[in-house]
Amino acid sequence: MAILPKFPKDITFSFRELSGSLGDLGLFISLVVAMATLTEMDFGIILIAAGAMNVATGFLFRQPIPVQPMKAIAAVAITEGLTPGSIMASGLLMASLLIIIATTRAIDVIDRVVPNALVRGIQLGVGLKLAEQGIYWIQDLPIAGWDSILSASIVAAILLISLARNKPGLLFIFLGGFALLYLNNPAAYSGLSFTWPSVKFVWPSLAEWEQGLLRGAIPQLPLTLLNSVIAVCALSADYFPGRGIKTKKMALSVAMMNFLCVPFGAIPMCHGASGLAAQYRFGARTGGSVIMLGLIKILVGLLFGSVILGLLSTYPKSILGLMLIFAGIELGRSCFDIDNRLSFSIALLTGAGVLTMTTTIGFLLGAGVYAAIWIWYKLLMKEPFP
Repeated sequence: MAILPKFPKDITFSFRELSGSLGDLGLFISLVVAMATLTEMDFGIILIAAGAMNVATGFLFRQPIPVQPMKAIAAVAITEGLTPGSIMASGLLMASLLIIIATTRAIDVIDRVVPNALVRGIQLGVGLKLAEQGIYWIQDLPIAGWDSILSASIVAAILLISLARNKPGLLFIFLGGFALLYLNNPAAYSGLSFTWPSVKFVWPSLAEWEQGLLRGAIPQLPLTLLNSVIAVCALSADYFPGRGIKTKKMALSVAMMNFLCVPFGAIPMCHGASGLAAQYRFGARTGGSVIMLGLIKILVGLLFGSVILGLLSTYPKSILGLMLIFAGIELGRSCFDIDNRLSFSIALLTGAGVLTMTTTIGFLLGAGVYAAIWIWYKLLMKEPFP
């Protein structure tokens, strides 16, 4: 008689846990599909790596801590264009910076110095860039047809209804896109064949290291530190009293994920407070939720990754554009939680800089304005910063 392994109480496998794990899948799918489509990275490898990190995270933290793409890097790759080598460089640089910050406890200083308004502004700008790209794709479609503005409008209505009912409907919309692809272009399914996911090790060139630093790591760093480390640890302490995850452990987790996976063709990954909140809202309470999600990702990546990758080049723009719009709105809406007018203005300015120029320039613009206002109040007016 087989003896099943005995798991601790904080690793539970149930339908509720599985349902909860899907709460953050919409943003994950949107960014991963767009990156795989535009950068020609292997979709199967991306899924397998993310799934493996889901499983490791579930056992390590025993909480529903999500594994997400690094948003700023993903947005730059999608909207501005980054080569796989530049993406790899940005992930390795981020991992190196996180190791330094975690081991020197510089994260506590950064938490005090970097304003929340700057992080929210970057999220707003990145979200707007993603939504803008989605709108461009949809507006170039015909008004009617299987892949058209009309079909995008119908799917948007379905998605809004599912969101109003707190249902993670984007997964099913993504799967439905393959049916729409068959109706619009049946020839896309001819000649498909199964191949195992292909590991492509590409060492970045000097120019790609520079691009990875300036366009990827620098704008991503404040987002990762404040949202993927500090905020998610605070939320962990709120949801699981007495078991809150320490910031050093969380930062090292993000660093190791990227050191282990990015060199083999995975996209840069992190954790996130919004993902934890979404999974908890849909019922995830233990590490079992993300372990099950990770095993599903690995299975899909192994068996269907090559097939999906072959279809993504002709995947309906009405669905893909809508997914990017959804991802952009989901990412940018946290800016409107700011209740201080000055901080909100800085966030808007930062977001505008990210949208109209580059993520790095937007970050530097917001940081410069914040520093100037801080100096004005603290040193010249001798008043507390509002």
